[in-house]
Amino acid sequence: MILTVTLNAAIDKRYVVDAFKAGEVNRVKECSYVPGGKGLNVSKPASIYGAEVVATGFVGGHAGNYIEDALKPFGIKGDFYHVDAESRSCINIWDEVNHVQTEFLEPGFTLTEEDFLGFEKKFRELVKNADVVSMSGSVPKGLNGTAYQRLVRIVKEAGKPVILDTSGKLLEMGIEACPTLIKPNIDEIRMLTGKQCDDIQDIIEAAKIIHANGVEIVVVSLGADGSIAVGEEGIFRAVVPKIDAVNTVGCGDSMIAGFALGLSDGLSLEETLRRASAISAASAMRKETGFFVMEDMEKLLPKIKIEKL
Repeated sequence: MILTVTLNAAIDKRYVVDAFKAGEVNRVKECSYVPGGKGLNVSKPASIYGAEVVATGFVGGHAGNYIEDALKPFGIKGDFYHVDAESRSCINIWDEVNHVQTEFLEPGFTLTEEDFLGFEKKFRELVKNADVVSMSGSVPKGLNGTAYQRLVRIVKEAGKPVILDTSGKLLEMGIEACPTLIKPNIDEIRMLTGKQCDDIQDIIEAAKIIHANGVEIVVVSLGADGSIAVGEEGIFRAVVPKIDAVNTVGCGDSMIAGFALGLSDGLSLEETLRRASAISAASAMRKETGFFVMEDMEKLLPKIKIEKL
């Protein structure tokens, strides 16, 4: 079982309009509502691949009940910690005429230390049945930089692999607890190591520093240029074939799903990187976020070049 953690879950609402005008009434042509948050964008591709997935985190009010219910068609079991306040919504307005998108992101509820202690108790129980834990994204107001650090330690104490995909202070403090895998981008790895990371060798050296400090696998995303993975088994670079990308939002989350699947199945780092790269590329070929088609992924898999550096 793969356990995903979304501390700041939301309802993602997408409105399609013609020529969006500020200060005027805008008629919505079509709209969609899906459970959102980085952790849930990991849950969906992992479930599509065939894994048993349990999603946890915080939800609240009627909106929170909707988030849990809306995960069921994806085959994902929601087991969230409930609070009284309403879960947030994130609104994306797509202007079909001008091809411009506008986003409104609600701040969401504020949590107390008591809320977090309650969640930790629930989380400890869920971790017992997990093969891999993946935690992603931002945290609600009221939680500080130690939130993920505390959760990573709980997973490590249970002897399970844990993936941490976040940024800023949460990442900086989170890696002190030595998660199994992190996936920083270039800006994040610069922040963590102080290195310029202007070329591949510099990026590898920076990843090696983090690895030496206790993070088992460090994957650095290079965007269209693929990714680099540094671990005990060596240093690998994945190069992805050119594809017709339709929607690259959530591709990083799909890649995390691939890593969770690889860790769960006990694959080598090379094969895990190949699977994660194929799922990420396949998800870019579809307009829905956190979604891919197995047929696309299976066609891409043999075309992913993995080079040992």
